Amino acid sequence: MKLHVPKMSCGHCTSAIEKGVKAADPSATISTELENRTVEVETQLTEAAIITAISQVGYDAQPAN
Repeated sequence: MKLHVPKMSCGHCTSAIEKGVKAADPSATISTELENRTVEVETQLTEAAIITAISQVGYDAQPAN
């Protein structure tokens, strides 16, 4: 799944988001693109669960087009 995270702007942001997703699913594969402010996650969890995990570390996320 690909998510847009509008306030992701630096390495600290990507690290926090990755830690949040890994806390929810330690086996998740995560890639981030700061330029586009997107996060791509391969996981068994639902999109809603990943959005919640990202919001718990302080970032809003929504499905990317």
